[in-house]
Amino acid sequence: MTTAAHAPTADETDPKALEEQLIESATGRRRAAAQALVEEETILALDAVRRLLVVEGEDGPVCQWERLMGGRLHGLGLDEVQRAFLGLVMGMVGLSLHTLSAVEELDERRLLILMRAMPLLAANDRIAVGTRV
Repeated sequence: MTTAAHAPTADETDPKALEEQLIESATGRRRAAAQALVEEETILALDAVRRLLVVEGEDGPVCQWERLMGGRLHGLGLDEVQRAFLGLVMGMVGLSLHTLSAVEELDERRLLILMRAMPLLAANDRIAVGTRV
């Protein structure tokens, strides 16, 4: 008697493999948002966030950003900076009421992640974002 193979869930998948799948499965604005979330590292590392945000799609795990709406950000155990960052990332996919003034909450590392995401969001590969000497 054979049994069906068990496909790993988002919680069981290797974190790096999961991150790559989330980026590869997304397109357009959602890809820019997934890339920013993966680069940030701390938010996606939280089980509560992965359980709510990551669902099993036809070809593997995907981000279902809509599941974070409706005040759910406050129940995920995020600090103020993480909540501001995630709100801005959700704004990339058109699902947040966060204004750009929320960047005041961000540290330099998270601000740079969002700045690198902007050309991706605009589908413009000509703009380089980084430190100028």
